[in-house]
Amino acid sequence: MRLSYVFTDNEREELRATARTVRAHPYQDPLAFSREIAALVDRSAVPPALLAVTRQVRADRESGRSYAHALRNCPLDEDLPLLDQDDPLADKYARKTTFVAEAFLQLFGHLVGTPLLAYGTRFNGDFFIDVIAINRYRGKQTGYSDGELAFHNDRTAHQVRADFITLLGMRCPDTEVTYTGFVSGPNLLSMLGERDRHTLRQPYFHTPFDVLSRDQNTALTVSDNHPILYDEHSVRYVDTHTTVSPDTPPEAKDALIALKNALVRAEKVRHRIRTGDLLTFANQEGLHNREHLEINDPDLARTRWLLKTYGFRDRASADRYADRWVGGVPGRVGD
Repeated sequence: MRLSYVFTDNEREELRATARTVRAHPYQDPLAFSREIAALVDRSAVPPALLAVTRQVRADRESGRSYAHALRNCPLDEDLPLLDQDDPLADKYARKTTFVAEAFLQLFGHLVGTPLLAYGTRFNGDFFIDVIAINRYRGKQTGYSDGELAFHNDRTAHQVRADFITLLGMRCPDTEVTYTGFVSGPNLLSMLGERDRHTLRQPYFHTPFDVLSRDQNTALTVSDNHPILYDEHSVRYVDTHTTVSPDTPPEAKDALIALKNALVRAEKVRHRIRTGDLLTFANQEGLHNREHLEINDPDLARTRWLLKTYGFRDRASADRYADRWVGGVPGRVGD
């Protein structure tokens, strides 16, 4: 993982001032919000430091040099509420009245060329998602719990999956140590033999839908059969959840065991997201996890709040799903 840049305090304040010029509401009018962000670029209002670092991120991704990047000392809203974890979304709507973080995330996505993706049945179709422990998901395997997460892709069971995920640390208690781990697709494949790679490219596997998706749509149970490996080095897998489908040949189970062994051995990188950190990584060309290294105050650790965006690889990738847009909003898809 590349620590691509640490903004100086002056650069952070310049970015914050730029974000404050955006007047549209990202949750009530996402199209207008996106247009205003694009206009900042068109009129050369983006500070040079961000232009330089996003050029580097694009180059690293295109060359395969790195699929995960971190930025530090990014701009945030000056007043961030401590969200009610019974319903953090409603509380955010009521109490977060400035949108510096949202503008920075939208601007970052625009500059690296990854149009944002949202799901119409989750969080009211918002493009900016709060990764925070929700009380009703306590102890469950979801990003909205207070627990660790096995290596996985986001939205593995779904037909439309983000190419990139970007996380911005809104509130990350200094005394509580949580890491996000990442293993790239090429590193994972390097641990597998040719026979197992071939088997893992067959539609011998399925993945249960995550608990939040099932809550939103009770018709969702498990995915259709799918391969685990596809394209050059993309992965579709949730450790401890993705499994062999019924009536598949014996080598499917052998290949799944080989994958689990490879995941243990493969080279990984980790990053501790601090308040003001941005972490961006490939969702399909790698797997990520959440690991608690030191939790001194579980109640405080549960207040950790990241703001997340999903992104398509590029405009052409987004346009392939244009027939799925919900409510005429480009990038917002159904299940």
